[in-house]
Amino acid sequence: MYNNQTAQDAQSSNKFSRFDRQCGGFGQQKFGRHFMEGMQQFTGRHGNKVPVNIEEDDAAYYLHVYAAGLKKENFTLSVKEEVLSISYKAGGSNAESKFSHQEFTANNFERLFQLNSNVITEKISAAYADGVLKVTLPKNPETVKPAQKVTVN
Repeated sequence: MYNNQTAQDAQSSNKFSRFDRQCGGFGQQKFGRHFMEGMQQFTGRHGNKVPVNIEEDDAAYYLHVYAAGLKKENFTLSVKEEVLSISYKAGGSNAESKFSHQEFTANNFERLFQLNSNVITEKISAAYADGVLKVTLPKNPETVKPAQKVTVN
């Protein structure tokens, strides 16, 4: 599985590619070689990113999408050709805002994740609580290989 961006922010992908190469390919082993490429930018005023943490246990992968202050009904998750898309469409207009000072707004975003045969796509689930969208990607027990121990001589 790897993370990919939409065409909106192709220019920033180079800095993440360099980071990925310099740091020995963090995340590449489990999620493919493009894991760190193209962290999709949140289109807010200050260029904030929509960060995602990835957790793994024996049963599943878990994506924790930081999405504070957003409405769960505006999220869309879909899988097509082994690509998981997590998107958000902000509803309403910011013109109606009654704030005298505003530093954040809810804006549209999309994150794409290339899945592999280890994920059972029919059983993907999601829950939104405390400003975090948690997406559960159950592992296919038939394709998951147990970890191997390597002795250091």
